[in-house]
Amino acid sequence: MGKILIENGTLVNEGTSRKGYVLIEGDRIAGIGEGAFSGDFYGTRIDAQGKLVMPGVIDDQVHFREPGLTSKGDMASESAAAVAGGVTSFMEMPNTKPPTTDKSSLEWKYEKAAQTSLANYSFYLGATNSNLKEIKQVDPRTVCGVKLFMGSSTGNMLVDDQKTLSAIFAECPALIATHCEDETIIRENIANFRARYGDNIAPAMHPLIRSAEACYRSSAHAVELADKYGSNLHVLHLSTAHELTLFDAKPLADKKITNEICVHHLWFSDKDYAQHGNFIKWNPAIKSEADRQALREGLLNGKVDVVATDHAPHTLVEKQKPYWECPSGGPLVQHSLTAMLELARQGILPTEKVVEKMCHAPAQRFGVKERGYLRPGYYADIVIVDPASQWTVTKDNLLYKCGWSPFEGTEFSHKVIHTFVNGRHVYNNGELDKSVMGSRLEFTR
Repeated sequence: MGKILIENGTLVNEGTSRKGYVLIEGDRIAGIGEGAFSGDFYGTRIDAQGKLVMPGVIDDQVHFREPGLTSKGDMASESAAAVAGGVTSFMEMPNTKPPTTDKSSLEWKYEKAAQTSLANYSFYLGATNSNLKEIKQVDPRTVCGVKLFMGSSTGNMLVDDQKTLSAIFAECPALIATHCEDETIIRENIANFRARYGDNIAPAMHPLIRSAEACYRSSAHAVELADKYGSNLHVLHLSTAHELTLFDAKPLADKKITNEICVHHLWFSDKDYAQHGNFIKWNPAIKSEADRQALREGLLNGKVDVVATDHAPHTLVEKQKPYWECPSGGPLVQHSLTAMLELARQGILPTEKVVEKMCHAPAQRFGVKERGYLRPGYYADIVIVDPASQWTVTKDNLLYKCGWSPFEGTEFSHKVIHTFVNGRHVYNNGELDKSVMGSRLEFTR
């Protein structure tokens, strides 16, 4: 790799937006400066006049479906969609087939990603009721964390034994990332709705079945356990205003118990089920407009720590099935950054806050080594966005293997035009360079 100079762009980084340049040498950022670049330069120049230049997004929660579920997506297809959307690093979940619940299955994923992923990668080990020994052997310097399902899950990954839960919170050496929905409440709601409506369930009932109370009770239990044992806890995909009351509005560096919210919970509300139906069926469910507003406010008041996607593709055939048969989840990595920047254009939050929550905060929370910021010496994971390039999401411009998106028909004002991963120009105006793969993430903790 040679030298690349990105000049004349607006650098959005560490709370400021200023015109300047970024110099890349090899896989690293060699220099950053305000104003015009001065001096001799021999290499590739990219004129970013009128464009936003920012760190690559770090998505701390994706499901890329490999192994065993590759009809929905795989590491090659979904990492390509990710870099096209400005996501340069991801952390992938363990509920595959077989589930990633031991060292050998975890290392298989790392080996596969090294061969096929265009983005940088890390993988969670999944907790079960019977793999505490494996959990205790996780190295927090090389693995992003342990995923703990405290609500409905796939296979043998629902941890509902209270003694096991306590042991995991007490003895896990790594960050614990939890899916929090109370299983007892959900099962009661399912029984009640089945008795009342039978098969005539509308998608709009999803947030009533997987209710706000189910989310709050489970999240509160996780926070209680983390407080008791001093655990390093990250509660995933908050979806309710009530859950936000469990978290402090203070600097991320001062927190050991943190949270994440997802783009779909910030974008959609329960009123959108009428138009999108099962295509916005996620777990946890998309809730009320009041919940969405509280989550948006949390981005500004410090209660929300990280924004991610919970990218979880299913085939179009699966999502077209009746409610009870339709799986929850949908693809998002190709559109997460542009959707958040659209919210910024609407005045809901500053552009600098988008970069903070999607790039800086996940790097800081997980201790990702030398990524997530535009800083000299850091890896050159960089995204260039045109803020005045209107385009519409259609099936023709999707890179997801599943071939659909809940954003189809949506017009965005921002467009990712360049993505660099480790200094490599992996995405260039719609063209992908698939010749070099991303790298395994390292952690300083």
